[in-house]
Formats: sequence, C-alpha cells, structure tokens
Amino acid sequence: MFKYILLGIGFMLLIEGLLYFFFTKSMKNMMIKIQSINSDKIKIVSTISCIIGVCLIFYTFNFYNIK
Repeated sequence: MFKYILLGIGFMLLIEGLLYFFFTKSMKNMMIKIQSINSDKIKIVSTISCIIGVCLIFYTFNFYNIK
C-alpha cells in the first residue's frame, strides 16, 4: 500500500511541476487574483477538493480491491 501512496505523491508532484513550468506567467497572475478572494471562500473550495480526493481514493481502493 505504501508504494501506491508514493506513486500518487510522485504523480501529483510531476503534474504540479509541469503546470508551473508551462504556465508560469498565468500562475503568477492567478496568485495575484487569489489575494483579492475572501479567505473563507478559498477554505470552502479546498475542503470540497479534499473531500472529493478522499472519495476518489476510497472508491479506487474498493473498486480495484487494493489491500
């Protein structure tokens, strides 16, 4: 199971790194815009994202019978 966790973290870092590499200017502009957004809205979106991520992990483990 630990190998799947490491694999998932590796893919996450790869995708995130590629996004910052290819869209550097867009990311900088987005960070400037994020400063004007209410902190509570950011927390709500991040909470929903975490819940979706946990559900995807849970259903993936159950669907593929990963032990």
